[in-house]
Amino acid sequence: MSYVEDFAPGENVLPARAWLDDDTERVALGGDWSFRLSPSVADAPDDLKDPDTSGWDTLAVPGHWQLSGYGAPAYTNVVYPFPLEPPYVPTDNPTGDYVRTVAVPASFAGARVVLRFEGVDSRFKVYVNGSAVGWSSGSRLPSEFDVTSLVTPGSEARIAVRVHQWSAGSYVEDQDMWWLSGIFREVNLLAQRPEAATDVFVHSSYADGVGTLRVDADVAGTVVVPELGLETPTGVEVTAPVEPWSAEVPRLYDGVLQTAGGAVRLRIGFRTVAIADGVLTVNGNRVLFNGVNRHEFHPDRGRALTEQDMLDDVLIMKRAGINAVRTSHYPPHPHFLSLCDEYGLYVVDECDLETHGFGYEPEPPDLPNPVMDPRWRDDLVTRMQRMIHRDKNHPSIVIWSLGNECGMGENLKAMYDAAKELDPSRPVHYERDLEAEFVDIYSRMYTDPAGCAEIGADASKYRNLPFILCEYGHAMGNGPGGLLDYRDVFDKYPRCQGGFIWEFIDHGLRTTIDGREVYAYGGDFGETIHDGNFVCDGLLFPDRTPSPGMHEFIKVIEPLRILAAGNGAISITNRHEVLDTGHLTFTYKIEAEGNQLTTGTLDVPTIAPSATVEVALPAHDASAPETWLTVTAALTEPTPWAEAGHRIAWGQLRLDEPAAAAPAVSGSPAEVSAGVRGIAVGVVSNARVEVWRAPIDNDAQPGVVESWREEGLHRVQQRVVSQGERDGAYEVVTRTAPPALQWGLRSTWRWTATEGGVQLDLSVVPEGQFPKVLPRLGITFELPKVERVEWFGTGPNEAYVDTREAAAVGKYSATVAELQTPYVRPQENGHRIDTRWATLDGLRIDAVGTLFGLTVRDWTTHDLETATHAADLKPGDVTHVTLDIAQTGVGTAACGPALPERDQLKTAPANLSVRFTQQ
Repeated sequence: MSYVEDFAPGENVLPARAWLDDDTERVALGGDWSFRLSPSVADAPDDLKDPDTSGWDTLAVPGHWQLSGYGAPAYTNVVYPFPLEPPYVPTDNPTGDYVRTVAVPASFAGARVVLRFEGVDSRFKVYVNGSAVGWSSGSRLPSEFDVTSLVTPGSEARIAVRVHQWSAGSYVEDQDMWWLSGIFREVNLLAQRPEAATDVFVHSSYADGVGTLRVDADVAGTVVVPELGLETPTGVEVTAPVEPWSAEVPRLYDGVLQTAGGAVRLRIGFRTVAIADGVLTVNGNRVLFNGVNRHEFHPDRGRALTEQDMLDDVLIMKRAGINAVRTSHYPPHPHFLSLCDEYGLYVVDECDLETHGFGYEPEPPDLPNPVMDPRWRDDLVTRMQRMIHRDKNHPSIVIWSLGNECGMGENLKAMYDAAKELDPSRPVHYERDLEAEFVDIYSRMYTDPAGCAEIGADASKYRNLPFILCEYGHAMGNGPGGLLDYRDVFDKYPRCQGGFIWEFIDHGLRTTIDGREVYAYGGDFGETIHDGNFVCDGLLFPDRTPSPGMHEFIKVIEPLRILAAGNGAISITNRHEVLDTGHLTFTYKIEAEGNQLTTGTLDVPTIAPSATVEVALPAHDASAPETWLTVTAALTEPTPWAEAGHRIAWGQLRLDEPAAAAPAVSGSPAEVSAGVRGIAVGVVSNARVEVWRAPIDNDAQPGVVESWREEGLHRVQQRVVSQGERDGAYEVVTRTAPPALQWGLRSTWRWTATEGGVQLDLSVVPEGQFPKVLPRLGITFELPKVERVEWFGTGPNEAYVDTREAAAVGKYSATVAELQTPYVRPQENGHRIDTRWATLDGLRIDAVGTLFGLTVRDWTTHDLETATHAADLKPGDVTHVTLDIAQTGVGTAACGPALPERDQLKTAPANLSVRFTQQ
């Protein structure tokens, strides 16, 4: 068996150690390397001891060879793209050879020379000056090799690295992401002085205003923390009054470990993670994890992120009110963790391990999941140890995670034991330990809110451990919906401590298909086995633009609750963990039908964490209809992550009394024509009842859309039953029904001429064995090309019945193009719920009594449904408008619980009244 298919973690790899900011002299080996790709291991020439690279290409390091024109990316979620016969991999195993020459500084003399790789996918072997050095596995973990005897300081050295796309390690790296290969993190040549510390463990805890510090190191030295007046030998525990570190107040103290061989710079955060009475605390405070799962991703660079990419992610999270990140499903670049320390994010650091393609149980007779197979134990335990050693000094890491979706097996218990031996100060997480046999936290995925409440209410279950949803709120396409239900459970049950949205960013790779730039997903690169656009399930689009789902999440998790108190006052609750509201300025504005009446500053006393105050409403006149008060809490001063004035939270209260239903309209019959295609009146043409929407990912994945298709909802036809003047209106009766089935919707359209326009009063009655649930119910019609829409209702972004927390009532304006949401796979989007009125160029549409949902597009629902990428959608010659009576919610059922009945549009008699006025 070759090393490519060896169960071991590596050969001649140095022991794992901490990632340090130190004085070690180093030569960065990033940039262009000579590169050659062979289709298989057998085809790769045996010449790396002295390769002739004159005819080779060049490839940038860090990087992935598939993103530079060598082979192609491939996406699978669960299944392996090769046969399951561990540890064997296909003979057709693309193998990339990297070669470069480096001038070894003369100053390296007397030092141990170490070659360090931060990340290589999937398995690689190293040669230096013609000699084989060793090999390593664990793609997202560092590997170091001692090359002292192979190089001469002051001379050049040739480094050759052979990287294999597939290896035995691929069986334990099945992490729902693009399969991408190569040296994708940095490579450095290091000079380690014998008198210098190379491994350091900072133990820094906090209790009752006092920090306790002990720094262990492999070379003795002196630890100095100037701000605290501390100077102490390594290995000695000292105490001092300190300010604690938390995600809200990430207080760090600069320290230095000085040895005879140089300095190690330390960023010390004093904090204690503990579990008591079923609650995980940091410094004694219950933590509510408003978190996201984060893969490392960039649409052009894959997992080869720059430091700016990492900072962008952290700033986006902080500005959104996100306080935690799970590093799904592998340790991230260590610089990202340093940013979490500095800016303040709680981290669940997850091992480079997932075996999802095996399922959760062993397949008899001889295909056990690697976590159940003793042949894998050393590799898996070593992976856990490597992660902990590398990352142990980051105060942001409050939980270690064994990995993801591997079923259960003794190897996981061995990993847990190894973690606790190395670092007993942090709890350990693993979601598939369904009965909490050995973990410190009980975790589940995609449990519905009722199930979460059941767990939270029963302390006898799962050893009364803290309960955290490691994944929930699946953010694929249009969604996630229903997040408010989770927030309510997290608020009610202390043991339910939040969770992590799946996931942070869509993994769409920027490419060109048929001359069009698109974000590619599974299948776009010709994969025979793939999982489609399931790789695009983030709160951010691939270019890191926030989706409407991100805006909804921001609103749901905001750290203040601003509500009507019910007694002429405003109730403000501070949900921060440790911060009071002294850093915030509260302002208000009062608007009537979207027109500003007054603004001002609200005098709010400082609110302690978890406290609530009531503040009197500002003076106002609520005589005008639709008078709304909006209160905003914003940063008074700039922070490292946002400018002054950045909005932290907001709330909206209606001040006037909603008007009674409008009286029935009186007038004369309107001029209406009704034909085969639909109803026309004025500039409105082809009006018809609409029940179908371009399926969203949450419709398509669990089989909902299939049932809708079986019921014919996607192919209904309209028949004019009768038309003519009746009781002062022009009345058209239509029947909307699918072919081959015995159900339909009988609709009565009453058109009445009013001053300057026409009013439609529509009633819809279902007949026959009609479907229980409709995707939507409303009318669709066409208008001459519209450029801009102004509306009064919810906005500025799309909102549906279960994604409306972020929707504020106001007056908005946008082009038709701006009303579209560019989901990577096109689907229903752009709906503005509870619209009062809208103007579309010269046409005004007013709700009469009941509000309507507004959607305006330059293409049809069929165009939207059949498009595979946003670039497929081309504006037509007319504008398509839908006024919804109601629409089924969006939910998270692509990977989560079914849509609750509350948010399903049940088929029943319904009415819509709107007035059209030509301006």
